[in-house]
Amino acid sequence: MTKFSTIRREWMKDPEFRKEREKLRPEFELASALIAARKRAKMTQADVAEAMNTTQSVIARLEGGGQKPTIKTLERYAQATKSRLKIGLVAA
Repeated sequence: MTKFSTIRREWMKDPEFRKEREKLRPEFELASALIAARKRAKMTQADVAEAMNTTQSVIARLEGGGQKPTIKTLERYAQATKSRLKIGLVAA
């Protein structure tokens, strides 16, 4: 069986793949930040869901990066994980 790292290395040779991957970077970074906050708080997705008065599947979708949450949702997630939401803009 081929390792994912080997496949990814091959894909990265394709300029179109790299371009599309770069478009998704903000979603991946947000998903990583959410997961990191939850782990720092030593919480499960179910714990965060309970603190936010929602379901574990909603948290899974947030952390999966497949949707763009509202600032209000991010604030609730931050509060649930005892984190502080910080939003910034950087030069393109």
